Parts: sequence; C-alpha cells; structure tokens
Amino acid sequence: MPKFLRYLFFALLYISFNSYAADIKNIGVPYIENYPKSIYASGNQNWSIAKDKNGVMYFGNVEGLLAFDGRYWQEYKMPNRQIVRAVATDNKGRVYVGCFGDFGYWAIKDGKQKYNSLTPLLPKGETVTDEIWKIYVDKDRVIFQSFSRIFIYKSGKISVIKSPSSFLFLHAVRNRYFIEVLEKGLFELIGSKLVHLPQSEKLGKQGILSILPYKDNGFIIGTSKNGLFTYDGQDFNPLNTPANNFLKTYQLNNGAILLGKYYAYGTILNGLIIIDENGKIVQRINKSSGLQNNTVLSLYADDEQNLWTGLDNGIDRIELNSPLYFYFDKTGQFGTVYSSIIHNNKIYLGTNQGLFYSDWSSNTELSPFNFKLIPNSQGQVWELSIIDGELICGHNSGTFKVLGDHIQWISTTSGGWTIKKLNSNPNYLIQGTYTGLSLYAKMAGGLTFVKSISGFTAPSRFIEQDSKGDVWVSHAYKGLYKLTLSPDYTKVTSTKYFDERNGLVGNYNINIFNLQNRIVFSSDAGFYTYDELSNKFSKYEILNKKLGSFATSNKIIGAGEKKYWFINHGRTALVNFTEPGKMEIDSNQFSMLDGRMVQYYENISRISNSIYLISVDDGFVIYNAALNQPHKSKLPSVLIRKVEDITDKYSLISETGSGENPIEIRNSRNNIRISFALPYYRQAKVKYQFYLEGYSKDWSDWSLATQKDFTNLSSGDYQFKIRAKINDSTISEVTTYEFTILRPWYLNNWSLLLYLIIFITALILGKKIYERKLRRDSQKISERLQAEQEEILKQETEANEKQIIKLQTEKLQAELASKNRELANSAMTLVYKNELLQKLSSEITKLKDENGKKLSEDQTRKIQKVINDGMNDERDWHLFENSFNEAHESFFKKLKAQHPDLVPNDLKLCAYLRMNMSSKEMSSLLNISLRGVEIRRYRLRKKLEVPHDKNLTEFLIEL
Repeated sequence: MPKFLRYLFFALLYISFNSYAADIKNIGVPYIENYPKSIYASGNQNWSIAKDKNGVMYFGNVEGLLAFDGRYWQEYKMPNRQIVRAVATDNKGRVYVGCFGDFGYWAIKDGKQKYNSLTPLLPKGETVTDEIWKIYVDKDRVIFQSFSRIFIYKSGKISVIKSPSSFLFLHAVRNRYFIEVLEKGLFELIGSKLVHLPQSEKLGKQGILSILPYKDNGFIIGTSKNGLFTYDGQDFNPLNTPANNFLKTYQLNNGAILLGKYYAYGTILNGLIIIDENGKIVQRINKSSGLQNNTVLSLYADDEQNLWTGLDNGIDRIELNSPLYFYFDKTGQFGTVYSSIIHNNKIYLGTNQGLFYSDWSSNTELSPFNFKLIPNSQGQVWELSIIDGELICGHNSGTFKVLGDHIQWISTTSGGWTIKKLNSNPNYLIQGTYTGLSLYAKMAGGLTFVKSISGFTAPSRFIEQDSKGDVWVSHAYKGLYKLTLSPDYTKVTSTKYFDERNGLVGNYNINIFNLQNRIVFSSDAGFYTYDELSNKFSKYEILNKKLGSFATSNKIIGAGEKKYWFINHGRTALVNFTEPGKMEIDSNQFSMLDGRMVQYYENISRISNSIYLISVDDGFVIYNAALNQPHKSKLPSVLIRKVEDITDKYSLISETGSGENPIEIRNSRNNIRISFALPYYRQAKVKYQFYLEGYSKDWSDWSLATQKDFTNLSSGDYQFKIRAKINDSTISEVTTYEFTILRPWYLNNWSLLLYLIIFITALILGKKIYERKLRRDSQKISERLQAEQEEILKQETEANEKQIIKLQTEKLQAELASKNRELANSAMTLVYKNELLQKLSSEITKLKDENGKKLSEDQTRKIQKVINDGMNDERDWHLFENSFNEAHESFFKKLKAQHPDLVPNDLKLCAYLRMNMSSKEMSSLLNISLRGVEIRRYRLRKKLEVPHDKNLTEFLIEL
C-alpha cells in the first residue's frame, strides 16, 4: 500500500491531527469482498492461488481446482477427487496442479478443460507417494515440490531431485529457488543440485514459511517460530519489529509482497498483518475486521492491487489501495450509527444508544479503537456539528456541547434534528426540533440557547433560509412550510403551507437543501424550484436530466468546493459542479456503500480537503478522495467463459472463447447461450456491449448482463464481438469469438455431392427420357394429325351427307307440300264436283215442262241416277286415297294398326279431318248431311278413344 498510505498520511497531517502514517492505516481496513463457499459452491479450504494470462483466478481447493473470472465460478474435480494443494499457470494457457500422488495440468481440448497427468513421464521406478505443495513455472521448465521430492518437468521429460532429509517448502524469489531441508538448513536449487546456504542455521531447525524480495536486492524471511529475518546474500539477521511477537503468537503461515515495498503475512490464528520495509505494522486484518476466517492458508497479490486470501473457510479479496477504509462494530457495542465526526483528536459516533468516542490515536503501534459511551448521553443522537470550534450534539432529549469525554447541556427541547446559522445574521442559529424551531445565539461563553420560536409547532426535520430571509421548513410527513420571522427571530409572523395545489407532487418526503446557493426541494418525482411571483413549484428539469437516476435523491450533503453528496434511498454519488455547465457524477466506486447507511438519516462529514467520514449503520467509513484516481491502466479483455446449447436442454459446447478453429455447431442445435466476463476484480460497475456479426445490425445497448441467448440461428459463419467498460468510462478492447452453424444434414457437403450426382444422373436420364418422349410425342402428333385429317374428312363427309339429306329432305318436303297441294286441290275438286252434282240434282227437281209443270220422276230418275253414281263413284276416293298415301304414307298404316276396327268410311273421315276440312266439305265428299258428319265424328272419337279435352283434328294431325 505505498502511495495510498502516503496520501492518507499527508492528508491527515494537513488537517493537523499530528498523526503518523501508521496511525492513519489504523483507521479501519480496506474494502474486503467475501466469497463464502455458498457462493463458489465448493470446499471450505483453499490451499493455493494463481492467476493466468487472461486474468482468471485459480484456487487449489479441498474439492478440486476452482476458477473465477470475476463473474462465474467453475469447479474441476481431480480424477480421484483429491485435494489440490498447489496451483500455477504458464503463458500457454495451462494450469498446473498438484495433489496427493499426482501432478499435471489442466488445458483446453475440444473446447473443454481436460486434465493431463504428468506422472506417466516419471522415470522408471519413481512414484509420487505424498502431496505436491508447491509449483513454479520457470521459463521452459515446471518445478513440482513435495516433502520428499522435487520433480522438474522439461521438454516432455521429468527429472527427480531427492534429499537425505525431508523438505519443507520451495520458495521462488528473483529467479532463485530456496528450500528448507529439515534439520539441515536452507538450500538453494541451482540447476538440478541443492546448495547449502551458510549461516542458515540461524533461522532455526525448521519452519521457513516465507521468503520474499527485500530492499537492496536482499530477502526477507518469515519463520513459524522465530519471526522475521533479512538475508543480504551473505548472512541472516533478525528483523527487529513488533510484528515478530504477533507472528510468533499467531503462527505465521505464508507471505506475499505488496506494491513493491509492503509485506502481508497470513497466520494460522489471527488473520493477517501488513508491515512496511522497516517492520512497522501498518494494517491488521482478521475476522473482526471483515475476514471470513482467521486461518490464512494462502496469499496472492495480483497486478491490480488485490490481495487474495485463501482461508480455512472461504476466499477473500482485499483492495489494497481502495479510497474507502472501513471500521465495523462487529460486537454491537454502540448500535446503529446516525452521525460521526472527528474533533480535537477524538472520533465521535452518534448512535441510537448515545454518543460514543475514542481517541484518534497517533501511536505508532497498531491498536484498535476503544469506543466509550459519554456519561448522560444515552438515547438517540440525531446530529453532530462543529460550530465555530464547538462540537454540538442534537439529541432526542435536547442539545448539548461535547467537551472531550463529557457533555454540557444547552437546551432540553426534545429532538435536535438539525442546526444551522442564519444567512441574514450569522450570530444567530436556528434549530429544527420535534416541536418547531429553537433560536440560538453566539455568546462570549459559546453557543447559548435563546428560546423556542413561537408561532410554529410542527416537527422540523429540514430547514433552510432563502435569500429573502424566509425560513423553509419540511417534515417527511407533515409537508412544506415557508416562515417569515420577526426582526428579532423570536416568533413566526407569517406561515405558508404548500402541497399539490402549488405544483408539488405531494406533501410526503419533500426535503429542502441549499445547492449552489439556491434552495431546491427534493421529492420522489425529482427536484423542484420555487417561483415567488407565481407562488408555484416547477420541476428543476436541467438538474434532473443531468442527474439521471439520482434525480430522485432524498438527501444532499455538501462536500466542499462545489461538490455535493447525493443520496438516493441508499445509493450514494459524489457530484462535482466545479466546471461551469458540466456535472461529473461518480457513483460506481461508492456502490459498496449501498444500503449501509441509515436511510433518511445519512451522514457524511468532511474532515479535510479530501477526507470524509461516512456514517454507516454499524460503524464508519473513511473516504480519501486523493486516492480516487481514474483507472489509467489498460483493461483486460472480456473472456468468453461458456457457450451452451439451450435448444431443448442445457449442454456445454465450449468453456473458452479461444481456439485454433471456430466451434462448429449442428444446425439442429442452433439455439445457444454465450456467457462472458471481464476479469476485473476491484469494486466497479461493469457493463457489456455485444454485436453478433451475421445476425445483428449494430452494437447492443450497454448492459450489466453477462450472458446472451441467440435462438434459431441460420447456417453460416458468425463473429460474436464483446467489450466492457467500468465506471461508465474506461472501455476494453473488443473480444471476438467465431463459431459456425453448420448446414442441415441435407445441405452438408456429402449431401450436396450426392445431390450433384443425382442431378447429373437425372439430367442424363431426363435427356434420354425426353428424347424418348420426343419420339413418342412426334409419333403421337403425327397420329393425331392423321386422325384430325380423317376426322376433318369424316366431318366434311357427314356435313356433305347432312347437306344432301337436308336437300333431299327439302326436296321431299317440297314434293310433300306439292302433293299436299295436289291432294288439297284434288279434294277441293271432288268437293266442287259433288257440290255441282248436288246443285244439278236440286235444279233437275225444279225443271218444268212447257206447261210449267215439274218433270215426273221417271223423267228425272235416270239423270238422278247418273248424278248419284257420279257422287258415289269410288274412283274418286281411290284417286284421293292414293294421293293421300303418297303425301302421308304411314298414316293409314298406323291408324289401322292401332285401330283395326275402323271401316272405310271411318278412314275417309280420318283422312278428311287430317287435312283439316270443314264439316261442310266433308258432308259434300261423304254425300251426307252435316248432322251425319257430326254423328260420324262422335263415333270416330269413341273408336279412337280420344280424350275429352283433346281436339280430334289435332289428335289425327299428331298421329
């Protein structure tokens, strides 16, 4: 801890505490992060620690090998589940381990960590019969040490170094190797030989547990029983230091060099101590100050100023130059801390049990605080303030001055929440209490209570005076008031109450603060300001926007020089307004304080330009802003820690993002999860941003998530790019992880070759089939053309035949029409003839002789006979019948076939009816009367069985 402790030392000298560097380091301990076995999920004991080239931490654990990357823990079991006693790493990615009866290395093979034992390479007849306790990688060789042998692995072979007596532990310092041979002294391993170091018997007969580089190219040696020694290459000399008693009493077990000039020594019984080059104890860390266990089995200082401790039960990480140093009340001596302050070389803690104090010691010896309760201070302490050199305590029972180790009451008004000088008259102070406001004045004898201010009795948790002299008062539940005081400040002359009607979000949790000489009002909806003209509150949008998540802070505490602490319901940020128009917000390094302060009663006291005393619920924290230097070193690269198949069940694909060839993933398993981590172990907020080339279009938003799922990835090559940033500023380089989603089995190379063969074969077969089909089609086309021609000819023939038939039909119809006309003419001729004969017959009857008498029947009988013969001449009928048959060939055949009982006269009547002759014409042709015609028609209907509703003529025409 060199620079850190020097800065802290000079800071406290600046505020004239007359202290020394060792005293400063007395104040609490650096931040300690605990990793209990419930977190890393393995055995309790951790025997060794190492870090690989990628920044991954490895621990030799009772259950096997543990790996930690800052986010994920992974356990690797040994083949026989042995305890891993020793761990070392090389620059090839190998992790060497030693255990009982075996040693070897873990390395990535096929994307997964595999153990490779080296014991098969032992010379014939050699075996490992005990534990391997130390491993060192020395360029091209690796040295394994047990209590009985030293094994040197080089160029694929193992050589063995034996000793006449048992070994203790091998130590590597400045490329030299030292080992204690029990009862023989300290030896140096040179090549493959052990060379005794003269005078080493001064160290004792056994128990050399630590050898570290010391100033002037010397060495500092830690022994289990005889304390610390220095070795200049010639002689061994005891290092006279108070640390010797501690290390002898609590049994030194191991050591590590810190920051080039400090030394940490772990013990079996009481944690660890840190000393400087002169042997002065500068830090003591044990279970009461934050370690999980007092037995330190292993120590490792990494290149990021972390001190790792492998404990008998758990793993702890100590931030050596953290700007935050902690002191916790592990015994519950003083309760919950509401306020803390340093005054006149004493530190005071105001708690719920009373006011406690302890010396702010300048002793050179490391000694714990000895807090004592100040008599008569029992009860709730709300506030500790230094006013013009006087320490004033606001108490549940009133207000008193603190005079060293005793108190002097000033006021008995209950509940001294807060006290402040009036801007309008600094000789007066106003205090908020349970029952309103109290007035104080500065007198020759110090601060004096004047009286309770009349006219206002509401509880007053926060008070501020604005530029007009009005006093603003707020209470978490009662709301917000603006008070106008009388000229002598003894009474309230005007009271205004504000709530939602004035633009506030409500009347709960409205607090008042002076920010950059401006009164601001905090709420759960952000900060507000007050406008006198409109008598309204409005949101302080500029401030709220710049503060981000801290816009809803419930408390602001001045940090000096335009700096303020913003506390948002347990979260803390230091905001710097120094540069006009800009605002720097630092919250990440205070994340370890989240939830540790008493909510709504947070307290941070500024005790120098750069040092602050922060009250936490079970103690206090010292913050040294001088050590808050931005992280300038290059960040490590983000590591790909796991690639998992999450298609239907979780299965591991790869444990690393490095490899010669991209990982190939089956297309049916194209749902994957990539886990990543930044191997950065100091307290910081780490955010990640990724981009999957071939899938995403742009980088993702920054996120705290350390894994990402990708589903339904199509086949192809992908590049997963990931980077990290800490504290929203320093960004790491991009880490690229390549993988390939294989084509589905039906699209792989063999399948494509098969498809090509099938395609070529199909082309050849298709060509032949096409040619065959072409021939068949040509033949079919030829046959179809021939058939079409024949069909055309047939159709033409049928058309011609139809035309001929039509012409014949037309001819026949014409002939039939002609015959019908002839038949009609013939019939009409017969009718005319018969009518003529009838007229002749009637005229003959009218003939008279010369005497005017009718002729006698004898005279007319012959003529009448000729006439009757002419009218009944069958030749006329036969002639008509022949003509009728020519025109209606089948009429009489059908009629006779259907009605064989018809007589000739019936046939005649049918013929005449068919020709649609009138009854008169038929009576003439039949030579009967009209009545006779009707009688014949009636008889014919009956013979023909013509329906009553059917016309006889129509029936015969349709026949």
